[in-house]
Amino acid sequence: MAISFREFPWYIQALIFVALAVVLIGLGIFLPLSPVAAKRTAVAELHDQAAALDQQVAALEVYERRFSEFSQDVNALHKQLDTLQAIVPEDKQQDEFIRLLQGAAAASGVQLRSLTAQAVVPHQYHYEMPFLITVDGPYFNVVDFFSRLSRLSRIINVQDISLGAVDAAKGGRYPMRPGTSVSGTCIVVTFFTNPNNFAGSPAGPQAPPAPAASHPTPKTPAPAPGAVVN
Repeated sequence: MAISFREFPWYIQALIFVALAVVLIGLGIFLPLSPVAAKRTAVAELHDQAAALDQQVAALEVYERRFSEFSQDVNALHKQLDTLQAIVPEDKQQDEFIRLLQGAAAASGVQLRSLTAQAVVPHQYHYEMPFLITVDGPYFNVVDFFSRLSRLSRIINVQDISLGAVDAAKGGRYPMRPGTSVSGTCIVVTFFTNPNNFAGSPAGPQAPPAPAASHPTPKTPAPAPGAVVN
């Protein structure tokens, strides 16, 4: 004889309800197409993304802690670049270079009689800008002049030095100041890096040399390459 569900004792009915609830919850959780399973998969993916982001943040925190160190390194490199650009500038800066020569001559007590721009010489990474100069004065003053050239902001090479004693009895082109003992010529060479400044300059040693100057140089000359500043 069939027994009605209502005829079961209350605790049996409670157990049946609990069993049905567990079955329904299990189906909702573990059934692939159920909304609960989809949400659980989405939550798992979000947890994975959060873990990956945490790893990225941890890696970036190292750079954040070193940011000040990097900033100091960048500032130091900028200062080095500024120093290198002062030593070997991009532009010719002929006027400034001539003022440096005149300042060194005045500080040493020698006369810078003439300055002749020579042909610019190209190299792989830089360009040489030579000038033929004529100087005279006391011997140790001339030595001091060359020493001062070595301490200027730009790199300057001095070559082909030709000095001789001044014979006051024979006179000369220029009126010599008291104490002048030597006179001569040399080539001073400075450098620049920008190839655009080489355009229009006489290229190579085949360019004809300019004639020697015979008058004092002006205070702010700006000679073109191959020209003579008197």
